[in-house]
Amino acid sequence: MTELSGKPDCCWVANAPKTDFPQLAGTQECDVAIVGAGIVGLTTALSLLEAGRSVVVLEARQVGRQVTGRSSAKITAQHSLIYRDLIDTAGSDIARAYAEANRTAMAHIRERVGTLRIDCDFEPKSAFTYTCDPGRREDIRAEAEAATALGFDVRVVDEAPLPFATAGALEFRDQAQFNPARYLVGLAAAVQARGGRIYERSRATRFDRPGRWSVGTAQGQVMADHVVVATNITVKSPVGYANRTQPRCHVVMAFRTDHPEAVDGMFISIDDPTHSIRTGRDADGPLILTLGPRFNTGQDGDVARRFRELEDWTRANLPVGEAAWRWCNEDYDTPDRMPYVGQPDAGESPGFHVATGFNGWGISNGTAAGLTVAHEIATGSRPWGPLYRPDRPAPKDFHQNGDTQSLVDDVARIAPGEGGVIVRGDEKIAVWRDEGGGLHALSASCTHKGCTVTWNNADRTWDCPCHGSMFERNGAVIHGPAREPLPPREI
Repeated sequence: MTELSGKPDCCWVANAPKTDFPQLAGTQECDVAIVGAGIVGLTTALSLLEAGRSVVVLEARQVGRQVTGRSSAKITAQHSLIYRDLIDTAGSDIARAYAEANRTAMAHIRERVGTLRIDCDFEPKSAFTYTCDPGRREDIRAEAEAATALGFDVRVVDEAPLPFATAGALEFRDQAQFNPARYLVGLAAAVQARGGRIYERSRATRFDRPGRWSVGTAQGQVMADHVVVATNITVKSPVGYANRTQPRCHVVMAFRTDHPEAVDGMFISIDDPTHSIRTGRDADGPLILTLGPRFNTGQDGDVARRFRELEDWTRANLPVGEAAWRWCNEDYDTPDRMPYVGQPDAGESPGFHVATGFNGWGISNGTAAGLTVAHEIATGSRPWGPLYRPDRPAPKDFHQNGDTQSLVDDVARIAPGEGGVIVRGDEKIAVWRDEGGGLHALSASCTHKGCTVTWNNADRTWDCPCHGSMFERNGAVIHGPAREPLPPREI
């Protein structure tokens, strides 16, 4: 088994209160059924309840413990070098709407934390985009000019406040960071207190419209006038978002430190390979977190190597001690760097709303998405006009399918704690060996579109290299677009 530093878990999730909402059973009626209890789903739910709508939220696993809860959790409208790019490619009006949406989202989170008294380690911080390459100073200056034109309070500094040399940085003042899992638990409590119904361990697997929408699980169904699919990638939609987005992952590590003051803010580099940095804490004290560069889901045969490279980089540049935590997280990129949010213009699916493709910036964009969907349902209009339009075209060559990176010619080559894919006749079999030497076999065909999965040797999961579905080593779905588990096979 691959040995790596740090506990294989997310520090935010491990230090958030446990939730225990019931499992859906029977039939529930409501105005709006929301699939997914991440930041989009719960923001939408609470806003709709305040607008007088009845709401049911279905969560396949547990509140706050999936993609949002495992994010870097920067509450910021500073999304690397984005505003110069948006002005040049989408125009000033869209760039300004993007800026306003994310500023509104940041203010909304701050207001929710205060009025709901959510204990989530909320801390105001500056956010910095930095470079170690003197040749990229002009990129920093160009972004500063664009951001200033869009109303941001920014400044260019000669060096980022980091304990290693940089060649310049752009500071966005008055941003923030928090524990996202604790924030979602707080939102869920507010949803429940206002009459919203939340069901955990209730994966939506069926979507029908026999008049009203029917969203089915293994145990029951929800009947609603509107459906909001707020999962990482849409598990159902009238538009094929799995082919309009690119699934990608990054690795995260959290280290003990005696010098948290050495990292004064939140940071992301524009260099290649890029790194992201912030501070945090768990039950045992302060942490410094670092993130490695993105890579396409299921298209790397050695994710463990990425953790080792990230640890080496962190120790060479930051005052850290023991590696406390490590995890992978996934998001979906879009070709124009903006999410798809709202009701697609598809006549056969009225009342069907989506939110996906957050490009690694799902805290602010996800909150803005939730506000957008809630406003669309409650009033019939969108707060930022064509921004996030869910049916805008995407280039056909953006999405890149991949092949499995885990083929082995003999199960004897699979070590304890590891997995691989073998070919048996016309079928590919996903095999993993437990620590006691026992072999376990599943179909290697993703239950979404049949692509052959790859073994993630760091998280010990089966990841789809085509559309980003992830499965536990026993085949259970972690998240979609797949809705069904990998079925067992015999060896």
